[in-house]
Amino acid sequence: MRDHDSSLPLDNFLAKLDQRSATIGIVGLGYVGLPLLLRFADAGYKVLGLDVDRSKVDKFNRGRSYIEHISGQRIECARGGGAEASTDFSRAAEADALIICVPTPLNAYREPDLSYVLATVEALVPHMRTGQLLSLESTTYPGTTQEELLPRLQARGWTVGEDVFLVFSPEREDPGNPEFDTRTIPKICGGTTPACLQAGLALYRVAIDTVVPVSSTRAAELTKLLENIHRAVNIGLVNEMKIIADRMQIDIHEVIRAAATKPFGFTAYFPGPGLGGHCIPIDPFYLTWKARQFGLHTRFIELAGEINSDMPKWVVDKVGEALNQRGLAIKGSKILVLGIAYKRNVDDMRESPSVQLMELLRSKGAEVAYSDPHVPHFPDMREHHFDLDSVDLSAATVAEFDVVLLATDHTAFDYPMILGSAQMIVDTRGVYRDQATNVVHA
Repeated sequence: MRDHDSSLPLDNFLAKLDQRSATIGIVGLGYVGLPLLLRFADAGYKVLGLDVDRSKVDKFNRGRSYIEHISGQRIECARGGGAEASTDFSRAAEADALIICVPTPLNAYREPDLSYVLATVEALVPHMRTGQLLSLESTTYPGTTQEELLPRLQARGWTVGEDVFLVFSPEREDPGNPEFDTRTIPKICGGTTPACLQAGLALYRVAIDTVVPVSSTRAAELTKLLENIHRAVNIGLVNEMKIIADRMQIDIHEVIRAAATKPFGFTAYFPGPGLGGHCIPIDPFYLTWKARQFGLHTRFIELAGEINSDMPKWVVDKVGEALNQRGLAIKGSKILVLGIAYKRNVDDMRESPSVQLMELLRSKGAEVAYSDPHVPHFPDMREHHFDLDSVDLSAATVAEFDVVLLATDHTAFDYPMILGSAQMIVDTRGVYRDQATNVVHA
């Protein structure tokens, strides 16, 4: 099905990109979508953000940021160039490219939950038109683009690769990383057809310094999973090594730093209280689920997942040991968790192991509080509920707690003050490596 004035959709699409007259639609304005929208705006394109979350849309249209490391000034600058946001998905027809950046969580059975992706596609397709490109950036299992998105476009009567274009280009955001941003992180892109790939490469090359083509959407989907599984497996290894080193009374951080002096064949990964962020705790299970459809069992990946998932329990045991040294139990103790974002210096709470620690400690009867300069109030979350505000740290407030559990090592914390004031510290990040008096390493 083609509009009568769109006999050459690919040529028209490429010409609009070249002339900077194309409108870029970003669907999902979270930690991936908002930076991408701003990057296309910086490149001189009109951008339209679509999101079901009215609060995000309203904040964007008022020039206010809702992500800590993105300034309101950047949003105001984009708005000055014509950028806007809307909850009205019928406006998808205004865009020449639609880029989907919505969550892909796991369900209660640790199986892929594509409900956000599919609901988004279902909301977009009725308003799409000939000549548009649809790109999926949400991390998913190999085959999603071909098996789920392609049939929905074909159901409109379109020939994908002639009438409309479909690609998969996985997000590679690293919130709070000052060394890399959306523009400088190389972009993978796989197309459903060669024409789709050509359109996808042209789209991303106007905004990203390096775009790397792969042979198919399936290859692009697996590339993203491999990246995160690589990290998950290596973090699982070093977390297991941490437990072994602890039993042998060896400082695992010293060992890792010594091993990292080898100029080849070793990459340093550091242990922690578990895995956090939207990608690493979730993505491996997308592949294990898909592999089972091929009669395969990803034992190595699943073992790493088990190790990482068990780390919060091991840390809580360490909290129990620390309290035992003072003749106390977890039940009834006051415990302050330092840092509840999933990594240092960001406000991102997705899959944070700190929250799992808080849940476990509360279930054992502890009185739990937290301090995080990046998260002033505990946010609304699907699975975790705490009516808490961040504790302002001072020598007096730190001294009130039976244990201070260092879960996320934000640079804003006054570590010498905390060390000098705390009755006991359980350190999961190796901050107090050389301290032995009131520190338990976990």
